[in-house]
Amino acid sequence: MQSLKQGGLAVVIGDSGGIGSAMSEALAESDSFARVLGFSRTSDPALDLLDEASIETAARTVKDTGIDLRLVFDATGFLHGNSFGPEKSLSALDPAHMAHAFAINAAGPMLLMKHFLPLLPRTGKSVFATLSARVGSIGDNALGGWYSYRASKAALNQFVHSAAIELKRRTPEAVCVALHPGTVETRLSGGFARQGLDVRQPAEAAALLINVIDGLSPDQSGEFFDYGGTQVPW
Repeated sequence: MQSLKQGGLAVVIGDSGGIGSAMSEALAESDSFARVLGFSRTSDPALDLLDEASIETAARTVKDTGIDLRLVFDATGFLHGNSFGPEKSLSALDPAHMAHAFAINAAGPMLLMKHFLPLLPRTGKSVFATLSARVGSIGDNALGGWYSYRASKAALNQFVHSAAIELKRRTPEAVCVALHPGTVETRLSGGFARQGLDVRQPAEAAALLINVIDGLSPDQSGEFFDYGGTQVPW
Protein backbone atom coordinates (compact mmCIF):
# COMPACT_ATOMS: atom_id res chain seq x y z
CA MET A 1 0.00 0.00 0.00
CA GLN A 2 2.55 2.53 -1.21
CA SER A 3 0.17 5.37 -2.10
CA LEU A 4 -1.03 5.93 1.48
CA LYS A 5 1.02 7.68 4.13
CA GLN A 6 2.71 5.02 6.22
CA GLY A 7 1.82 4.56 9.89
CA GLY A 8 -1.86 5.32 9.61
CA LEU A 9 -4.93 3.36 10.65
CA ALA A 10 -6.81 0.86 8.50
CA VAL A 11 -10.36 -0.22 9.34
CA VAL A 12 -12.07 -3.32 7.94
CA ILE A 13 -15.81 -3.59 8.45
CA GLY A 14 -17.23 -7.08 8.15
CA ASP A 15 -13.90 -8.66 9.01
CA SER A 16 -15.55 -11.87 10.22
CA GLY A 17 -16.47 -12.73 6.61
CA GLY A 18 -14.33 -14.32 3.93
CA ILE A 19 -13.13 -11.23 2.09
CA GLY A 20 -13.07 -9.08 5.23
CA SER A 21 -10.89 -11.47 7.22
CA ALA A 22 -8.53 -11.92 4.26
CA MET A 23 -8.31 -8.16 3.85
CA SER A 24 -7.53 -7.62 7.56
CA GLU A 25 -4.78 -10.25 7.40
CA ALA A 26 -3.27 -8.83 4.20
CA LEU A 27 -3.26 -5.25 5.51
CA ALA A 28 -1.66 -6.32 8.79
CA GLU A 29 1.05 -8.23 6.91
CA SER A 30 1.75 -5.27 4.63
CA ASP A 31 3.37 -3.25 7.43
CA SER A 32 1.84 -0.14 5.85
CA PHE A 33 -0.29 0.70 8.87
CA ALA A 34 0.38 1.33 12.53
CA ARG A 35 -2.80 -0.59 13.32
CA VAL A 36 -5.56 -2.52 11.58
CA LEU A 37 -8.95 -2.49 13.31
CA GLY A 38 -11.68 -4.97 12.40
CA PHE A 39 -15.38 -4.57 13.13
CA SER A 40 -18.27 -6.99 12.82
CA ARG A 41 -21.34 -8.04 14.76
CA THR A 42 -19.05 -10.14 16.99
CA SER A 43 -16.24 -7.61 17.53
CA ASP A 44 -15.74 -5.44 20.61
CA PRO A 45 -17.32 -3.01 20.15
CA ALA A 46 -19.76 -4.73 17.86
CA LEU A 47 -20.85 -3.10 14.62
CA ASP A 48 -24.24 -3.98 13.17
CA LEU A 49 -25.35 -2.27 9.96
CA LEU A 50 -28.95 -2.45 11.21
CA ASP A 51 -28.03 -0.44 14.34
CA GLU A 52 -26.75 3.07 13.66
CA ALA A 53 -25.77 3.55 17.30
CA SER A 54 -23.28 0.67 16.96
CA ILE A 55 -21.79 2.30 13.86
CA GLU A 56 -21.42 5.57 15.73
CA THR A 57 -19.71 3.76 18.62
CA ALA A 58 -17.28 2.06 16.25
CA ALA A 59 -16.46 5.39 14.61
CA ARG A 60 -15.83 6.92 18.03
CA THR A 61 -13.47 4.03 18.83
CA VAL A 62 -11.55 4.79 15.63
CA LYS A 63 -11.36 8.49 16.45
CA ASP A 64 -10.14 7.74 19.96
CA THR A 65 -7.09 5.88 18.65
CA GLY A 66 -5.61 9.24 17.68
CA ILE A 67 -4.15 7.65 14.52
CA ASP A 68 -4.82 9.14 11.09
CA LEU A 69 -7.51 7.06 9.39
CA ARG A 70 -6.13 6.24 5.94
CA LEU A 71 -8.28 3.33 4.81
CA VAL A 72 -11.81 2.11 5.49
CA PHE A 73 -12.75 -1.10 3.70
CA ASP A 74 -16.38 -2.22 3.91
CA ALA A 75 -16.73 -5.95 3.18
CA THR A 76 -20.37 -6.35 4.18
CA GLY A 77 -23.18 -7.58 1.99
CA PHE A 78 -26.33 -9.73 1.77
CA LEU A 79 -27.33 -12.03 -1.08
CA HIS A 80 -29.20 -14.89 0.53
CA GLY A 81 -30.14 -16.34 3.92
CA ASN A 82 -33.03 -16.50 6.39
CA SER A 83 -35.03 -18.42 3.74
CA PHE A 84 -34.39 -15.68 1.16
CA GLY A 85 -32.52 -16.20 -2.10
CA PRO A 86 -31.92 -14.29 -5.34
CA GLU A 87 -35.23 -13.92 -7.18
CA LYS A 88 -35.40 -15.54 -10.61
CA SER A 89 -38.74 -13.95 -11.52
CA LEU A 90 -41.18 -11.22 -10.49
CA SER A 91 -43.35 -13.83 -8.80
CA ALA A 92 -40.60 -14.46 -6.25
CA LEU A 93 -40.47 -10.85 -5.00
CA ASP A 94 -40.99 -10.49 -1.25
CA PRO A 95 -41.22 -7.11 0.53
CA ALA A 96 -39.33 -8.32 3.60
CA HIS A 97 -36.51 -9.68 1.45
CA MET A 98 -36.27 -6.42 -0.50
CA ALA A 99 -36.25 -4.33 2.67
CA HIS A 100 -33.50 -6.45 4.24
CA ALA A 101 -31.35 -6.36 1.09
CA PHE A 102 -31.59 -2.58 0.91
CA ALA A 103 -30.89 -2.24 4.65
CA ILE A 104 -27.67 -4.28 4.44
CA ASN A 105 -26.43 -3.49 0.92
CA ALA A 106 -27.34 0.20 0.63
CA ALA A 107 -28.52 1.95 3.80
CA GLY A 108 -25.92 0.25 6.02
CA PRO A 109 -22.88 1.25 3.95
CA MET A 110 -24.33 4.76 3.61
CA LEU A 111 -24.44 5.01 7.41
CA LEU A 112 -20.81 3.89 7.45
CA MET A 113 -20.02 6.77 5.12
CA LYS A 114 -22.00 9.14 7.34
CA HIS A 115 -19.89 8.31 10.39
CA PHE A 116 -16.49 7.37 8.94
CA LEU A 117 -15.94 9.80 6.06
CA PRO A 118 -15.70 12.79 8.44
CA LEU A 119 -12.80 11.01 10.18
CA LEU A 120 -10.59 10.94 7.08
CA PRO A 121 -7.62 13.36 7.29
CA ARG A 122 -7.96 16.66 5.45
CA THR A 123 -4.60 16.20 3.73
CA GLY A 124 -2.96 13.25 2.01
CA LYS A 125 -4.61 10.34 0.25
CA SER A 126 -7.19 8.32 2.17
CA VAL A 127 -9.70 5.78 0.89
CA PHE A 128 -13.19 4.57 1.73
CA ALA A 129 -13.97 1.49 -0.36
CA THR A 130 -17.16 -0.55 -0.19
CA LEU A 131 -17.92 -3.83 -1.91
CA SER A 132 -20.53 -3.52 -4.61
CA ALA A 133 -21.24 -6.06 -7.36
CA ARG A 134 -21.20 -6.03 -11.14
CA VAL A 135 -24.81 -7.22 -11.12
CA GLY A 136 -25.66 -3.85 -9.58
CA SER A 137 -24.67 -2.19 -12.86
CA ILE A 138 -27.75 -1.17 -14.85
CA GLY A 139 -25.71 -0.78 -18.02
CA ASP A 140 -24.24 -4.28 -17.67
CA ASN A 141 -27.52 -6.04 -16.88
CA ALA A 142 -28.40 -8.37 -19.76
CA LEU A 143 -29.92 -11.25 -17.79
CA GLY A 144 -32.44 -9.71 -15.38
CA GLY A 145 -33.50 -11.46 -12.20
CA TRP A 146 -31.84 -11.11 -8.79
CA TYR A 147 -34.04 -8.05 -8.27
CA SER A 148 -33.31 -7.17 -4.66
CA TYR A 149 -29.56 -7.72 -4.86
CA ARG A 150 -29.18 -5.88 -8.16
CA ALA A 151 -31.29 -2.91 -7.08
CA SER A 152 -29.74 -2.58 -3.62
CA LYS A 153 -26.22 -2.61 -5.07
CA ALA A 154 -27.28 -0.05 -7.69
CA ALA A 155 -28.54 2.11 -4.83
CA LEU A 156 -25.20 1.67 -3.06
CA ASN A 157 -23.39 2.87 -6.19
CA GLN A 158 -25.50 6.03 -6.20
CA PHE A 159 -24.78 6.61 -2.50
CA VAL A 160 -21.04 6.26 -3.15
CA HIS A 161 -21.13 8.67 -6.08
CA SER A 162 -23.09 11.30 -4.14
CA ALA A 163 -21.01 10.96 -0.97
CA ALA A 164 -17.80 11.35 -2.99
CA ILE A 165 -18.99 14.72 -4.29
CA GLU A 166 -19.61 15.98 -0.77
CA LEU A 167 -16.36 14.45 0.52
CA LYS A 168 -14.30 16.25 -2.12
CA ARG A 169 -15.37 19.64 -0.78
CA ARG A 170 -13.85 18.89 2.62
CA THR A 171 -11.13 16.38 1.79
CA PRO A 172 -9.99 16.82 -1.83
CA GLU A 173 -7.34 14.10 -1.69
CA ALA A 174 -9.71 11.43 -0.35
CA VAL A 175 -11.18 8.65 -2.50
CA CYS A 176 -14.62 7.09 -2.04
CA VAL A 177 -15.32 4.16 -4.36
CA ALA A 178 -17.38 1.04 -4.97
CA LEU A 179 -15.45 -2.13 -5.82
CA HIS A 180 -16.55 -5.35 -7.52
CA PRO A 181 -14.47 -8.24 -6.09
CA GLY A 182 -15.50 -10.82 -8.68
CA THR A 183 -16.88 -14.17 -7.57
CA VAL A 184 -15.18 -15.20 -4.35
CA GLU A 185 -15.51 -18.44 -2.37
CA THR A 186 -17.40 -17.07 0.66
CA ARG A 187 -20.63 -17.62 2.58
CA LEU A 188 -22.28 -14.85 0.55
CA SER A 189 -21.67 -16.62 -2.75
CA GLY A 190 -22.33 -20.08 -1.36
CA GLY A 191 -24.44 -22.13 -3.77
CA PHE A 192 -23.89 -19.68 -6.63
CA ALA A 193 -20.10 -19.55 -7.01
CA ARG A 194 -19.56 -22.55 -9.27
CA GLN A 195 -22.10 -21.94 -12.00
CA GLY A 196 -19.56 -21.51 -14.79
CA LEU A 197 -17.86 -18.55 -13.11
CA ASP A 198 -14.21 -17.80 -12.43
CA VAL A 199 -14.07 -18.27 -8.65
CA ARG A 200 -11.12 -17.07 -6.58
CA GLN A 201 -10.19 -17.55 -2.94
CA PRO A 202 -10.57 -14.67 -0.45
CA ALA A 203 -6.80 -14.11 -0.08
CA GLU A 204 -6.41 -13.67 -3.83
CA ALA A 205 -9.42 -11.35 -3.97
CA ALA A 206 -8.01 -9.25 -1.13
CA ALA A 207 -4.64 -8.92 -2.86
CA LEU A 208 -6.29 -7.79 -6.10
CA LEU A 209 -8.49 -5.25 -4.32
CA ILE A 210 -5.53 -3.84 -2.37
CA ASN A 211 -3.73 -3.34 -5.68
CA VAL A 212 -6.73 -1.47 -7.08
CA ILE A 213 -7.03 0.72 -3.98
CA ASP A 214 -3.33 1.50 -4.07
CA GLY A 215 -3.61 2.72 -7.65
CA LEU A 216 -6.63 4.99 -7.18
CA SER A 217 -6.28 8.75 -7.46
CA PRO A 218 -8.59 11.47 -6.13
CA ASP A 219 -10.00 12.17 -9.60
CA GLN A 220 -11.40 8.61 -9.59
CA SER A 221 -13.40 9.17 -6.42
CA GLY A 222 -17.08 8.36 -6.73
CA GLU A 223 -16.58 5.68 -9.37
CA PHE A 224 -17.09 1.92 -9.59
CA PHE A 225 -14.18 -0.44 -10.37
CA ASP A 226 -13.69 -4.17 -10.64
CA TYR A 227 -10.90 -6.25 -9.09
CA GLY A 228 -8.66 -5.56 -12.10
CA GLY A 229 -9.02 -1.80 -11.85
CA THR A 230 -11.39 -1.52 -14.82
CA GLN A 231 -14.24 0.95 -14.44
CA VAL A 232 -17.67 -0.71 -14.37
CA PRO A 233 -20.59 1.06 -16.12
CA TRP A 234 -23.37 2.40 -13.96
